Amino acid sequence: MPNVVIVGSQWGDEGKGKIVDLLTEFAHVIIRFQGGNNAGHTLVVGGEKFVFHLIPSGILHPGKKCIIGSGVVIDPGVLCEEIDALKKRGYFQGESQLLISEEAHYIMPYHKTIDVARERLKSGGKKIGTTGKGIGPAYEDKVARCGIRIIDLFDEEAFREKLEENLVQKNFYLTQMLGESPLDGTQILSDYMGFREKLGKYVADTSIVLHEEMKKGKNLLFEGAQGCLLDVDHGTYPYVTSSSTVAGNACSGSGVGPTRINAVIGVSKAYTTRVGGGPFPTEMKDALGEEIRQRGGEYGATTGRPRRCGWFDAVIVKHAVRVNGLSGIALTKLDILDTLGKIKMCTGYRRNGKTIDQVPSSIGVWEDVEPVYEELDGWQEDTRGTKRFSDLPINAQRYIRRFEEIVETEVILISVGSERDETIVLKNPFDTV
Repeated sequence: MPNVVIVGSQWGDEGKGKIVDLLTEFAHVIIRFQGGNNAGHTLVVGGEKFVFHLIPSGILHPGKKCIIGSGVVIDPGVLCEEIDALKKRGYFQGESQLLISEEAHYIMPYHKTIDVARERLKSGGKKIGTTGKGIGPAYEDKVARCGIRIIDLFDEEAFREKLEENLVQKNFYLTQMLGESPLDGTQILSDYMGFREKLGKYVADTSIVLHEEMKKGKNLLFEGAQGCLLDVDHGTYPYVTSSSTVAGNACSGSGVGPTRINAVIGVSKAYTTRVGGGPFPTEMKDALGEEIRQRGGEYGATTGRPRRCGWFDAVIVKHAVRVNGLSGIALTKLDILDTLGKIKMCTGYRRNGKTIDQVPSSIGVWEDVEPVYEELDGWQEDTRGTKRFSDLPINAQRYIRRFEEIVETEVILISVGSERDETIVLKNPFDTV
């Protein structure tokens, strides 16, 4: 009964959706445990492109149970749209395939309005680069103990009281501090009662469900969103997301104890990208960076924003190995480097004449470092669709082996294309127990 956690090892957008979809074949239950619809997990199956914002990427597999855990913040309108879109395309035909934790929190309309308005008031480099989806303000209310949970909507009077109480504060903040118009509680109540009718059949105490599944010997696959360097504690704070993105949160965000986790797989691109503001030591602001962006289709799945692109940064991935306890790495988008004659890896940083080989805690230090590079020969051969490691060009093999040496973790999966079957499987994490 192996249970596996999948997390991002960089700044998100590493290709977690594809890896989760691939490993769903060996799992019975797939769980999203944090974040919200700021996530955009893209996968391509049979030439069809799918982008998931809330529903676990395993939903394309009939008979697999998908759970949205208590650590997720949910925009019910987005979730309804996602469900409808899947059904129209012939997927998600069994209602029992999806469950939503009754303890998860709603994203409310005021969360989204506040999110956008606060970002608008920030100047230049102070902008975080929020998606404006209301994720941060929803988590703020959760911690401030005034959030509205999924279960609250089943008691209309209690929901109304919480909404009215929150709107007193939120409308004052919106009008007096942010220069926005007040929100109408009556309309919000009506909208959310409608969502209850659509989503109520999926709501359950999912922690109990997961424990019952484990008693039956079922395999669990935990799907993280964003990436380690966007973690609110261990990332490039304040240029981070609003939740804990590391593997430890798979437990608290789902209601499963840490002793039930058997493997943690970090997903990493063969290069580095990030969206929004914040430090990025290996960023390439030149024609080569643009070439990688175009070849890799590096545009945000949620916002459409162009991603910043740079060389692989081993410092941040070693950080991810440490704080997540990674047992293996899924290396993605190796094929995007196929055309390059020389490829660089960042093995450390330099600041004031000193070498730094760990992620700094100070944002000031982050923004003042220079990358230390090691240059490797490229392979300039097509790797897309390669099925075996031994069939990769010799320099591609050397690149991967050097990658493993620097980050001190083995590569167990190699993605050489966007399709599900364009993957080299060196080790199946579900075979570890």
